[in-house]
Amino acid sequence: MDRLRERYSDADLTCSKCGFTDDGGEWSAKTTGSSVFYRRVCPSCGAIETRTLSLK
Repeated sequence: MDRLRERYSDADLTCSKCGFTDDGGEWSAKTTGSSVFYRRVCPSCGAIETRTLSLK
């Protein structure tokens, strides 16, 4: 979970809504046991970026 969050934090920090690149941003991660949910909030426009992985 942490390695993939680091990958997102290193490569996926540009907001898809406004184009702002948050060089200091990070993704948060939560799991339900069967899925991992990654979330990041753009500090410029407040848009929420999400990624979901199923652990099947």
